[in-house]
Order: sequence, then structure tokens, then C-alpha cells
Amino acid sequence: MEKLKERLKKIILEKCVVFKEVVLSSGKKSNFYIDCRIITLSPEGIYLVSKIIFEMIKDEKIDAIGGLTLGADPIVSGVCLISYIEKKPINGFIVRNVKKEHGMGKIIEGNLKENWNVAIVDDVATSGLSILKAIEVAESYNCKIEKVICIVDREEGASQEIEKRGYKLDSIFKKSDLISI
Repeated sequence: MEKLKERLKKIILEKCVVFKEVVLSSGKKSNFYIDCRIITLSPEGIYLVSKIIFEMIKDEKIDAIGGLTLGADPIVSGVCLISYIEKKPINGFIVRNVKKEHGMGKIIEGNLKENWNVAIVDDVATSGLSILKAIEVAESYNCKIEKVICIVDREEGASQEIEKRGYKLDSIFKKSDLISI
């Protein structure tokens, strides 16, 4: 798995880290941005992310993997695919930002059933709000959160906020693994 992580790190550093002032989804201002959708929406990148996350959860009893749209969408699909190839199938689900007002009126798309053991994923964690929303929705289905994983923890409070809810945030990388600002 270390070879996969080293390759992923190289791609992130080459293609995903942008140094400019931006406003993050948390509302915070930052002088850099880590655009993980560049990797999760590329063939090699999604393979690396999905394989690494699958390796992080394969020995757990996980029925489904999911997270808040949009950051989690490709990760969920990729891990589902890898899990099938590895003959340890894991279902996927996506949490909408807001409950659908038409059709079936769902807040969750995909496969999530009550009392399942789940992993929650996201691309980049800053404040942890996206992850916490996904946890809240999964908990409303009486699901047990077994793992919480992101590609990059920006080390700006997400881990602590998630810990306050009784969970541990695992990440493939922390900001300090990638850049020093």
C-alpha cells in the first residue's frame, strides 16, 4: 500500500495543490486549495484512492460506504468497484445536501439500510461539516459508523469536531504530509 500512497502523493502535489486565496466550503479563507476532484475524477487517481481506502476498511465489517455529495461521489463509486473486484462487495450511498423535493423525496441515494455498519468518506476535511452531516444522516438510519476517512485532512479542526461526536478521522494524508505553510 505504501507504493500506492507514494504515487498518490506525487499526483496530489503535481496537480491538486493550488496556492492562491480561496474561500473554502466551510466559509474559511485560505491561501491554498487542495482540489482532490482532479484525482478522484481521473482514471489513475480514482484507482489509487479507492484501492487505498478499500485496504483501510477491508478487514472491518462494512456493509456500505458513503458520504456527502459531491466530494464523496467518485470515492464511493470507486471503492464499490474495487470491493466487487476483490470479492468483498461493499454497497454505496450518497447523502444529498438537501432532501429531494420531488420523486421519492430522498436525502440518501443508493444503498443504505437500517442497522448497517458503514464507512463515511470525503475528499478533503477542513471543518468536518460535510462528514458530520453524512454521519448524522447515516445515524438516522440507526447505522453504526465503523470508519470515517478522507483523502486529505487539512488539520484545521475536522478531526477534533468528529472526535467530539465519538469517531476518529482517518486520512490518507494530512496537510503536513503534503505541504508546509
